[in-house]
Amino acid sequence: MSLSTIYDDALVYAAQLHRSQFRKGSNVPYIAHLLSVSSRVLSAGGSEVQAIAGLLHDAAEDQGGQPTLDVIRRRFGDGVADIVTDCTDSWVEPKPLWRPRKEAYLAKLPDKPASSLLVSLADKVDNAEAIARDLDEVGEMVWQRFTGGKDGTIWYYQTLSSIFDQVLPGPLARQLARTVDAFPA
Repeated sequence: MSLSTIYDDALVYAAQLHRSQFRKGSNVPYIAHLLSVSSRVLSAGGSEVQAIAGLLHDAAEDQGGQPTLDVIRRRFGDGVADIVTDCTDSWVEPKPLWRPRKEAYLAKLPDKPASSLLVSLADKVDNAEAIARDLDEVGEMVWQRFTGGKDGTIWYYQTLSSIFDQVLPGPLARQLARTVDAFPA
């Protein structure tokens, strides 16, 4: 599958939106995460719409809420905007409390369309692998970066892994399980 110039436009838009954002606790530009999610989607056989949503999956949540989602819908279509919506766990600032917000996201996850599940799974695999890398680099201090701390973060990723194993089984779900299973108890 060839990607169109719409993908190029989404890549530039994502880079502009997230230009001053970095991965938690690092100096890695956030666009690296967005590129990785999009790449994982394409490698798993996803469509261009899903790959664009991979680039933009955090745009509304991190960079402007509903007005940003409205721009995404106008520029990239309903399919992309719907996936971005499905990947967003909070539309308000300040965000609701961490645990209830995550519980609500997890409860709705099994009912999401497969197109959204693939993007969400690619996102979670990339995030889990980043945690694993950071654990190797800085050790247990990594858990201080997360509102849920060690126990909450591990609970969240174990629950995600269990859900994805049921709703979207395959190589990407197995990668998430392997990564999460390697987190220290």
